[in-house]
Amino acid sequence: MFIGIDHGTTAMRFSTGEAEFKISREDARHFSAGDLARLSPLDEIEGIAVCYSMGDGISAITDIRKVRNRGVISREGAGKHIGGGTRVYDEIRESGLPAVVIPGLHRASPTDPRFKAYSHQASPEKIGILYEVSHDLGGDIVVCDASSNTVTLLVTGGRITGAFDACIFAPGTRHGALDVDAIRRIDRGESTANDAFLHAGVDHSLPPELRIETMAMFTAMECTSMLLINPGAKVALAGSMAPAIAPGVEALLSREVAVYDEWCASRGLARIARDVFSGATGILGLAVER
Repeated sequence: MFIGIDHGTTAMRFSTGEAEFKISREDARHFSAGDLARLSPLDEIEGIAVCYSMGDGISAITDIRKVRNRGVISREGAGKHIGGGTRVYDEIRESGLPAVVIPGLHRASPTDPRFKAYSHQASPEKIGILYEVSHDLGGDIVVCDASSNTVTLLVTGGRITGAFDACIFAPGTRHGALDVDAIRRIDRGESTANDAFLHAGVDHSLPPELRIETMAMFTAMECTSMLLINPGAKVALAGSMAPAIAPGVEALLSREVAVYDEWCASRGLARIARDVFSGATGILGLAVER
């Protein structure tokens, strides 16, 4: 049995590709490795793919016992720090179960160097989403994960090309890029940069009647940007907002988009675990170090 663990913004999701469960990040602070028995007897678990925070300390899929500092440069930065993800990671590492850590996309990643104008491109669970979608749609895809954050990624010829991180372009429901007003508030000492990021989404900036169509517009804009590089790529949406914004995105792009649910990342991570522990030496252009 193989398990994928998605370290999401609001919840931790666990999947074998067939069975799954989730817990809030607050409740994850009480997680134990024995909780995986909800999916499989522990002695039948053959491999786990784990995500942690931004994953910017590693650039390859790496055995958890070879990873230092949980695979991150620092826990400081854009995001909400609760402790649930840390607990899950440490429990898996100390359990003795076979596990690999999935990297995020950043300047040390094997992506198109033009995307390295920014230090960070995407967090590790997005790799799970890409792998699941590529299994269905092939090796040329644009995938937007739209929920609390909005992150759009591109795969070309079966290899990850690059991505727009949550704090660069399109807003999510909660988080987004820092505009002029946010920068002024930070300079006046009224807000930290991280707090401004955590309150830059459409739920904080727009009335309810404009939120869905605004996210659809910005999502379509990010997808269009990626299609400039790979015009023949298929487009998919994932995340909690995907069903709501899909009609608007399809109308703006004048093409069909595939829609995936909130389990896409954990299912894709389980698929990565299966392939890595079956001998794969690369996943979407990312090296495997075991």
